Parts: sequence; structure tokens; C-alpha cells
Amino acid sequence: IADFIVRNRDEYIKKHHITLRSDLNNSFYRFNKEKEGCIAFLGGSITEMTGWRNMIKASLQQRFPDTKFKFIEVGIGSTGTTPHAFRFENDVLKQGIPDLMFVEAAVNDNINGFGPKEQVRGMEGIVRNALQINPSMDIIMMHFIYAPFIKPMKIGIIPDVVMNHERVANYYKLSSINLVQEIVERMDNSEFTWDDFGGTHPVWEGHKYYAAAINHLFDINSSPLCKLKTTPHYFPTKPIDKFSYENGHFIDIKEAKSLNGFNHIKNWNPKDNDIECRKGFVDVPMLEAKKAGSSLILDFTGKAVGIFCVSGPNAGILEYSIDDAPYKELDTYTVWSNSVFLPWVYMFETELSEGKHRLHLKIKDSPRTECQIRNFVVNGSAIK
Repeated sequence: IADFIVRNRDEYIKKHHITLRSDLNNSFYRFNKEKEGCIAFLGGSITEMTGWRNMIKASLQQRFPDTKFKFIEVGIGSTGTTPHAFRFENDVLKQGIPDLMFVEAAVNDNINGFGPKEQVRGMEGIVRNALQINPSMDIIMMHFIYAPFIKPMKIGIIPDVVMNHERVANYYKLSSINLVQEIVERMDNSEFTWDDFGGTHPVWEGHKYYAAAINHLFDINSSPLCKLKTTPHYFPTKPIDKFSYENGHFIDIKEAKSLNGFNHIKNWNPKDNDIECRKGFVDVPMLEAKKAGSSLILDFTGKAVGIFCVSGPNAGILEYSIDDAPYKELDTYTVWSNSVFLPWVYMFETELSEGKHRLHLKIKDSPRTECQIRNFVVNGSAIK
């Protein structure tokens, strides 16, 4: 009750930056009338960590005490919209079809260096995939804060990545919450400091601000429902970008053929206590190579292809060719690779013609010659 009173005071509410483009009537109808609900939390480490997600789960259970909820919790540290788009089928849909989905990726899309085109393609891919599976799915887009967003926001400049994600939210009439702007305004008002908040990965008290904004959105949508059924959301036939990853999915590493130097590892583990591994990317099947010249072939159908790999201290330079085109190079080493086997999606080609294609992949001779692939990613359908 105290939290409700605080977050509904005029002085508190005016720092919320919620853009209402649609309501939550579909999911609230399910929760109220059918007494069932499936909620997905799709994001990076701020979603994965204990915090706002736990608070929102508790809030929903309090608001709908007689409802049986299924929570799909698939936050993975360091992942943004491109990984989200390709893992959506495997990580979310295999667990259930959400009635309500939270999605965030502004921090990781920015810090990982994905450009405007990729930011739109990834986010639009998630949204189109989700709404084609469940046209009634309510989707809430959130923009979280990290240090590089603060300085521009203080002078009224909304980070480009937030604007690019907002472009998708606006096109598909999705409600969104700009926590970047809210947290900066509260710090400017001396409500707390960046250190008090906890930084990029907020402390528990910091997460309360995220949860309060979401709960306020719930409050706005909590009026008595008169609807007798759920209704489809707005879904434009033409996407913003025709190469958006709306058909993104995994292809199993077993689909690769003509393996030369690549080996299937049943339970991959680098067995190096000094190098961190992320949950879901250790003690799992990997396709691994450690020598220059190692190669493979993958046949696929679609407009884009890449790999979901772990980029560690010996992550090498890959040479790749699609349909016998001249080979190109891609360095899979990151600035974080010496301290963590970082989950990363590397795209080889993203604007192919729809249809069947063949990928030739090999490791270049260089000081770093390792490659660990957990999944191939394709925007299209696999050849059976």
C-alpha cells in the first residue's frame, strides 16, 4: 500500500516517462477472467539479476491472487536485440506463448556497438515474431540506464539507441517506459546519486524505481474490464526494414557438415577458473575448433546467417563465404574476451535473397585461433 501511495503522488508521477500507445487489456483480461497468464521477461543482465523482475512477479501475483502464472525468465547478460531476436523461439516460445512480455536491450545494444540498422532490425524482429505467434500479446518496451547515457540526457538528448527502439515501439503502437530519462531527472533532483542507485546494475533500492514505473503502467490499466475477449494488436503488413529478423531462429550445430578441425563437445567447459562463463554457455554442447584452417559448411534457407558463440581470450578471426563469393573476415575477439567467455551473435550476411544458401566457414591463421559455436542463427528456414 505504501508503494502505491508513493508512486501515485503527483510529484512522483511527473518524473515517469511512460508513452501509452496501447493498453494491457488483453493480458489483464486473461489474468482477470481466465485466471491464467504467461509472462516473459526478455533482456540482458539487468533483467537476469535479482531486482525489478522479482518485484513485478510479486506485484502481479498480488494484483491477481487467484491467477495461475507461468513466468518465462530469460535474461542473459551482455545480450541485446540481435541475440534476442534469434533466441526468441528457443528461449521463450519453447516454454510457452506469452500473454505479456517485457523486453529491454538499450544498454547492451549500445555498449556492444550495434548500429542503428541492427538496433531496429533486432527489436522489430522480436516484435513481429511475437505478434505473429500471438497477435493478442501485450508487449512493454523498457529503456534502462547506464553511465554513458547520463551526460547527453542531462542536456535533453535522448540516446540514439533509445530513439531507434522507440521507432519500433511507435510503428507497432507498443507502450514504452523511458527509465533513462526518469533516473537522470531524479538524480538532478537530488533524490539519490548514481552510486546510491547502484550504477548500471542497480542495487535493490535502485530496482524499485524500475518496478514503480512498471507498476504505475499497471495502475493505469487496472480499471474494470468490459471486454468479453482479447483482440489482436495493430500489425502492419510492411515492416520498417524488410531485412528485420522476424524469422530469426537457431540451427543446431549438428547441421554443419564437412567438418575439418571442428569437433562436437558434449559438455563444453574451458576448465579455466580465471575466465568467467555465462549461464547457458558452459556445460552445454559446442562446436569447437582450436587450430587455424579448421573449416565447416552449413546449408540454410533465409536472408541472414551468423553464429551464437562464446568469445574468449583466444577467439579467432573467421573467414567466411556465402554461395562461393569471395571470402570476408570477421574478428570474434572483444574487449571483454580476456575476462569472460562472452555470449555473442556475429552476423555474416544480413541482406541475402530469400532462398537456399551455403556458408563456408574457416579459421584464419593468426595468434588467436579458437572458435566455440553454440548455435547457428538464421533469419529464415533450415534445409531439411
